[in-house]
Amino acid sequence: MADSAVTDGPEKKVDINRVKSEGKELTKEEKQRLRKEKKQQKKNKEKKADNVSQESEKEKKPVSTSATAVLAQTQHTTQKAPSAMPIPIILPVPVLETPASSDKPAKSKAELKAERRARQEAERASKQGKKGEVGLQASSSRSKVPSSELQPVVKRLPERTQADNPDAVKKLAKTLEKQQIPLRNDYGYKVSLFSHLHQYSRKAPLTQQVSIPSSVIHPAIVRLGLQYSHGIIAGSNARSVALLHAFKQVIGDYSTPPKEELSRDLVNKLKPYINFLNQCRPLSAGMGNAIKYIKKVILNISSQYKEEEAKLKLLDCITNYIKDNIVLAAEAIATFSIEKISDGDVILVYGCSSLVNHILCEAFKNNRKFRVIVVDSRPRLEGREALRRLVKSGIRCTYVLISAVSYILPEVSKVFLGAHALLANGYVMSRVGTSQIALVAKAFNVPVLVCCETYKFCERVQTDSFVSNELDDPDELIVTRKGKTELERWQEVPSLGLLNLVYDVTPPDFVDLVITELGMIPCTSVPVVLRVKNVDQ
Repeated sequence: MADSAVTDGPEKKVDINRVKSEGKELTKEEKQRLRKEKKQQKKNKEKKADNVSQESEKEKKPVSTSATAVLAQTQHTTQKAPSAMPIPIILPVPVLETPASSDKPAKSKAELKAERRARQEAERASKQGKKGEVGLQASSSRSKVPSSELQPVVKRLPERTQADNPDAVKKLAKTLEKQQIPLRNDYGYKVSLFSHLHQYSRKAPLTQQVSIPSSVIHPAIVRLGLQYSHGIIAGSNARSVALLHAFKQVIGDYSTPPKEELSRDLVNKLKPYINFLNQCRPLSAGMGNAIKYIKKVILNISSQYKEEEAKLKLLDCITNYIKDNIVLAAEAIATFSIEKISDGDVILVYGCSSLVNHILCEAFKNNRKFRVIVVDSRPRLEGREALRRLVKSGIRCTYVLISAVSYILPEVSKVFLGAHALLANGYVMSRVGTSQIALVAKAFNVPVLVCCETYKFCERVQTDSFVSNELDDPDELIVTRKGKTELERWQEVPSLGLLNLVYDVTPPDFVDLVITELGMIPCTSVPVVLRVKNVDQ
């Protein structure tokens, strides 16, 4: 277009000069042609760009033409001679235009405004993209935000709580295969709400599927896993103490391989052991905290120690952990709890909590006069063991099932409950049925006291009993009466599922006080205790 403007001939130039001399206003086409002539004269003085620069500048053609149109509009409004106007410097790059475009009419104000708006939006989007802010593209993908926010939550769940996810099961199987540990198969039909949890049968332990050599899993760990799976060792404290003693045997028999460091090699050695125990029975919150402590101590062992010295130091740390967090903690909790027991009290307990049994025995030794009501539930009937221990100590007891708890609560003065774990949001995780007793006690205005060591405090947050729980052997629900077993062939009924839930979650509104070795605190103080323990460690 610029070339055609120059070669239009001297007649058009004479016409423009005549109009200037007469003082008349130039038309829009004459202004545009004059401007293009001056621009072409200026560009001819500069060096011609190479082919690569010409191709890149072709993309800037709309911007340059729109700028030219804006300049023409401003010249028309000021009503000045084009020769007196200062020519704005745009980019000194040649703009290739077709000769036929010189005859096209100028763009309207609406078109220019639309071009400016498009250009401004493009510049704004590019700036926001550089700064990492959410711009116009975020508004178009706003519908995808909830799925992207929910995805990390699913990924954070461990594989053992994704039994209904084939990808998670394959990932867990690959991890166990690398460690030469077999994957335990699920047993029986599961209720749909709990299909994401694993359900195992005690009749098919992990060692029956494949033989595990002692070079892969220590014999003490294999024995402990079988005791877990068969229910021989039950209860949070008993399982944690047994785990720590088994790790003491592992450390005592450990020898550092050549060209290896004890701290790193021993931690890697414990990983298949932990996975094996988790296959036998899911780890409790207290066991998880104990494992974290052991790993931290091992990693902090100085390389200056000899192997025997380092092993002795690790054994001492484990012994002190058991003494401080379980044994001495139970003594301190008993001291605080005795203050809450008065003469003539009727105390209700549920199941078999070793800590609650210890508190009641210590209170009886301190000449407190009280009576205990032991509430029990099927299928484990753990309350019978608690009843045996309390009666052996000389305490008067009454034994009832959980179905009769509402009839017995009017004569109860206090409720003492144990805990499997205390969650960060103040919820109490304990034996299934605990929340039912706390709810009924709240209805009768009976204070509920939860006794729990701080090593069971967990950073996990949970408000229901569905997401994270444990399913026990469903065959335990089968009862034989008068030689008849009604549910003997329950697996042959496709629409029948037996649910043997292990734990439930009690809201903090139903708990009046939590008694720990640090003192008596409300459930809402769990995050504070966790923060203090992390600082101390």
